[in-house]
Amino acid sequence: MSGKLYLVPTPIGNLKDMTFRAVEILKESDVVLAEDTRNSGILLKHYEIETPMRSYHMHNEHQATEDIIRQLKDGQTISIITDAGTPGISDPGYLLAKECVANNIAIECLPGATAFVPALVVSGLPNNEFTFVGFIPVKKGRKSKLDSLIEEKKTMIFYESPHKIGRTLRDLAETFGNERKASLSREISKKFEETIRGTLIELAEIAEKRNLKGEMVLVVEGNQEK
Repeated sequence: MSGKLYLVPTPIGNLKDMTFRAVEILKESDVVLAEDTRNSGILLKHYEIETPMRSYHMHNEHQATEDIIRQLKDGQTISIITDAGTPGISDPGYLLAKECVANNIAIECLPGATAFVPALVVSGLPNNEFTFVGFIPVKKGRKSKLDSLIEEKKTMIFYESPHKIGRTLRDLAETFGNERKASLSREISKKFEETIRGTLIELAEIAEKRNLKGEMVLVVEGNQEK
């Protein structure tokens, strides 16, 4: 009888955001797949989780997945975690989940921390419908990706790193117009959590002036032209 794969969300900042059930599942698993075993080791030690870890990240997931599927078929219970948030959301996890479905292996994703939900909720922008874009290409395909969103009427959610946020905001302003409303959240659930609201060009100027730090979630108003 096949085992089971658990996708386990981990805190995006505050360690107290770990759920009781997540701790329980990680303790009961035969192995924990971790994006970075050093970072995850701190989390597991904090919650006294002694389950063995195995490295599983974007650079080895294609090679490792076949062996993990075999272990699951042998009846093992395996959990996957990433450095922060829910596996599969701009992080490793999708490929393994896809292969589990193809092999009729049970999968369960625990509810828990993910960065874009709080950023969307506090943005003040419409959240009844939204489009999750995630990270946009750095070079090849960047302009075509942005151009494809020009007519998007739903609120859009982007992920971005601190050293690229200024450029991304200016590229979005050039594509959507300087006056498009947006909200930038950073350091979510951490001590210096902050959300800045304004137009795209205003946020670009703030980001460049202040040299903002921390992982960013950018929420951008959809096209409101009739």
